[in-house]
Amino acid sequence: MTSGEAGLLLLSGGRSRRMGAAKHALAHPEGGTWGGHLARVFESVFPGAPIRVLGAPLSDRPDLPVFDDPRQGPAAALRTWALTEAASPRRWWVVACDQVRWTPERLAAWARRAEAADPEATRWVLAQHGGHLQPLGGWLPDRFRPRLAAAPHRSLMALTEALPHLLLPCDGPEWIDVDTPEERQEFEAENQSDRQSGR
Repeated sequence: MTSGEAGLLLLSGGRSRRMGAAKHALAHPEGGTWGGHLARVFESVFPGAPIRVLGAPLSDRPDLPVFDDPRQGPAAALRTWALTEAASPRRWWVVACDQVRWTPERLAAWARRAEAADPEATRWVLAQHGGHLQPLGGWLPDRFRPRLAAAPHRSLMALTEALPHLLLPCDGPEWIDVDTPEERQEFEAENQSDRQSGR
């Protein structure tokens, strides 16, 4: 998969009461915000590829186009985006701002797996993590935009199950969301440990 074949849809969401602030705006241990980190990871693998923020803008990346999020969940955000998108890479990486363990190496490996498993980009390539479908972090074919725009589903899980999809078993830490202050502390401790050990 090349830069001309990939795009990023970053779900920035709204304010997180449990975290005390919007998750996309939280400080990432490697610098910038959680949302900015994911944009940097994507750009390092796919330089020049389109990036779309679905929700609130990123303070450290005001240059990125922002698509309005009706605040009715990810399925509605994708529907709103699909109605107005103009770019047309073959696949879009749909990731949430709380999937902050992604690295360029992990994303590049995941992109290669998706391309090998579905070379014609006819299915939404999703992870099966911990025995469950992981609806975010997958590769969405651009050709699905008309179906997304017309989809009545309010649930992201229902939307992914209604569209042709392919599940690939995945066990990496990048699939683990950071949803609570305790999980944030654990993630930051992991990051500090990795830096101290030189990983």
